[in-house]
Amino acid sequence: MVHEKEVFLIRLMKITDAFIIVLSFFMAFFIGIVLRQKLIGLPLPFAPSSEIERPLFFLKNHLSLMLITIPAWISLMSLDGVYQNFRTKLYIEIVWRIFRTGFLSVLVMGSIVFILKMTITSRLFVAVFATTAFLSLAVGKAVWKKVMDLAFRRGYNLVNLLIVGSGTRAQGFIKLVREHAHWGLKIVGLVDDDPKLLGKKVLDYEIIGRLRDIPRILREHVIDRVIFIVPRLWLNRIEPAIEHCEMEGIDTAVAVDLFHPKLAQIRQSKFVNIPLLVFQTSIAKEWQIFSKRIIDLVVSLIVLIVLSPVIIISMVVIRLSSPGPIFYRQTRVGMNGRLFTLYKFRSMVDGAEMRKRELERQNEMNGPTFKMRRDPRVTKFGRFMRKFSIDEYPQLFNVLKGDISLVGPRPSLPTEVEMYKVWQRRRLSMKPGITCIWQVSGRNKIDFDRWMEMDLRYIDNFSLWLDFTILVRTVFVVLTGYGAS
Repeated sequence: MVHEKEVFLIRLMKITDAFIIVLSFFMAFFIGIVLRQKLIGLPLPFAPSSEIERPLFFLKNHLSLMLITIPAWISLMSLDGVYQNFRTKLYIEIVWRIFRTGFLSVLVMGSIVFILKMTITSRLFVAVFATTAFLSLAVGKAVWKKVMDLAFRRGYNLVNLLIVGSGTRAQGFIKLVREHAHWGLKIVGLVDDDPKLLGKKVLDYEIIGRLRDIPRILREHVIDRVIFIVPRLWLNRIEPAIEHCEMEGIDTAVAVDLFHPKLAQIRQSKFVNIPLLVFQTSIAKEWQIFSKRIIDLVVSLIVLIVLSPVIIISMVVIRLSSPGPIFYRQTRVGMNGRLFTLYKFRSMVDGAEMRKRELERQNEMNGPTFKMRRDPRVTKFGRFMRKFSIDEYPQLFNVLKGDISLVGPRPSLPTEVEMYKVWQRRRLSMKPGITCIWQVSGRNKIDFDRWMEMDLRYIDNFSLWLDFTILVRTVFVVLTGYGAS
């Protein structure tokens, strides 16, 4: 749970630090040349060569030194605790730790230069490199701290917890969450099976229901994980609650190994000193989610630039062909029940939602979703846009905002989600997307239950390669208009 995310962030931070040290190595080379030739007037410590050959000559004779210095400095920072509890440390403390580990790294570097008799490595280069690397790492840590603090303040990456239990062990868990605010955990409320405790507070957190109320709580609140910290006598009573969470795609964690989920993967985790078993309904790893987000940002920006002429022309035609706004905004349901505003080009007449009730009897899709091939509310240009999915282009801005991904289950309306069966709610356990298996398999030709099954199949078989194949198939669907209406 928290441990895996912290390990991932530390690894990512170490990779960026390695890149900074490599960059500082080459910066020190060029700065050293400027200092020698322009300011000090000293000759270069290596054989004269052309401007292009100098860096290659330098790299060839210093590669071993660089490959030793990088892990040495990063290892020393790890041992000195630079990365542990990074967000709660004062910035001045982090800078001091970088300085003293840098000093030790320079001693290691100097020893290597002496042992290997690297005569072309000057003391000026070592001094410039140490200074450049220290300042660059300090700036890098300031950026990391700023980004993490900003993300935390704006509520990004917050994990909403529902705690089942209110006894001594549960209170100990709550205190740990309070002491480690940098973990990004938010306790929504507590659950206790004693009816006398309903509405009361434990360590300032309200008991908002009993075990049987968990389905209602999951619907009324945004819950990412349910943590069971209960007495031994409760162990035979919490299984229905765990099964329900599993069906809805909500991760659960308990302190005992007694359950055998049908869908979720069981893995052992640890919350400080509390052993937990995590029933994870998604197979996505932290590095895959991170990579998926980077791909979303890069691809969305490129597609928006490439399609900008089509977007501008569509905006003009919508404005001239039909009265009303250019964009259509609609509230949709995101991951685990989060609400967001979805953007689309308006393809219907203004006020089309008011006429929906008149057409409900002509709905051609089973289940809560409304679909109609010859919907009279759709404008002429709107029908063309829908044919080639042009109306969905503004959703790329939703991708940039982080509301949705390029690939994922299509976001539903709140009214539709309220009508979901329990097993269908599990599709909310992954961030929604512009396209998914359903989009490239016939769209409106597929009934609702089959659509839901396809989304769950995507969640259960998620991989970056699957995302890539869906994106490629989506290009074909968009160009041919296959399955659209």
